[in-house]
Amino acid sequence: MPDEILTLPEVAQLLKVAEKTVYTMAQKSQLPAFKVRGQWRFKRVDIDRWIEQQKDASRDEGRN
Repeated sequence: MPDEILTLPEVAQLLKVAEKTVYTMAQKSQLPAFKVRGQWRFKRVDIDRWIEQQKDASRDEGRN
C-alpha cells in the first residue's frame, strides 16, 4: 500500500529498536515523521527511503 501510515511501535518493530529510540529520533528530526493529535506517525515509503539512505551512508563510510 503506497500511502501506508505506521505508528511508532510499528516503526520500532520494523527497525528492531526500542520505541523510545524511535520517539527520540522523531523528536530530533532524525526520522521522517509527523504528528496526528499529538501522536507520531510515519509514512512507510519515507521510512523505506530513510533505511536505504542509511545503507548507502554505511557503504560510503566503509570506502573511506
